[in-house]
Amino acid sequence: MSAQAPSAVILVRAERFVPNPATAADNAFQTDAPTGQSDDTTSAKAVAEMDAVAAALRSVGVRVHVFDDEDHTRPDSVFPNNWLSTHAGGYVAVYPMYASNRRHERRADVLELLKSSYRVQAIVDYSGLEPDGIFLEGTGAMVLDHVSRVAYTAVSHRADTHVLERFCSDFNYEPMAFEAVDSEGVPVYHTNVMACIGTDVALIALEMIPDELRREQVRERLTVNGRTVVELTEQQVREFAGNAVELCGRTPEGRRRYVMAMSGRARRSLRPDQVAAIEESCEIVAVDIPTIELAGGSVRCMIAGVHLDRRPAEEPELITEAVEAINEDNPVTLDGQDVLLDA
Repeated sequence: MSAQAPSAVILVRAERFVPNPATAADNAFQTDAPTGQSDDTTSAKAVAEMDAVAAALRSVGVRVHVFDDEDHTRPDSVFPNNWLSTHAGGYVAVYPMYASNRRHERRADVLELLKSSYRVQAIVDYSGLEPDGIFLEGTGAMVLDHVSRVAYTAVSHRADTHVLERFCSDFNYEPMAFEAVDSEGVPVYHTNVMACIGTDVALIALEMIPDELRREQVRERLTVNGRTVVELTEQQVREFAGNAVELCGRTPEGRRRYVMAMSGRARRSLRPDQVAAIEESCEIVAVDIPTIELAGGSVRCMIAGVHLDRRPAEEPELITEAVEAINEDNPVTLDGQDVLLDA
């Protein structure tokens, strides 16, 4: 398994999807559904797009875990990467969310799947910081370099530097925080709309970092190990070109293949030279998701990568012991309720 590109992902198939009014104020990428289009029609289109993403990833050999969501009060549940991340060595993080109607997207059944199918040593839960108004929305707020152990973060009220420092201390990352704004001075709400880090290539809108010194520090840190940097324009970011993710799939013959998953809209915004630079190391997999993109996120936002080792199927006793240890040493609380994992 690649350190940077996970071979398995979690998707949420939300039965009810609409752009979330609670996030519209600070998400400049969010737009309303077409005038006259019913919520039922919007939701049906979004479900078809979710299914298309899952099918495209499976077609290139990525393992896809899909969770259905029938709760009509969770308009953004299709974006699980904001509340969950997983890490090599068996670690899982659960995050504090800015919008109150997003906080019950956190699901015990997702954690159950992780502990039963993968080696989970500990779950670190930061969601208790929400009452203090402190937020860090997962791999939306942070774009993680799992190889060099750097957490690139555009600072905003969705990405508090204090909890960033705490996360980096707990998970052994170097914090690389910076201000990022658009041409009108509006802060970038999530780092993963402007940056994507792969094993050998990174896509990033460096022009959106106004501090020239910090901009060059970010560039230098990204390229220190020979990674190619593809610089995006602000307009390409608005087309979601930065909201991509590298995954590790398999060919039909079982050989490893690296893919860069993005939306069709993002792919069409790229210049030929940028496509060529990406395809030096990755095969681009593009899926049109215009309805989901109304909510201000794209393919990267839909994917929670699984950076965990799989469990052999014949380990029931070890699974039980591991789960008991997690419950005793690292209890998980979701929405104020203790969640005990069982085997």
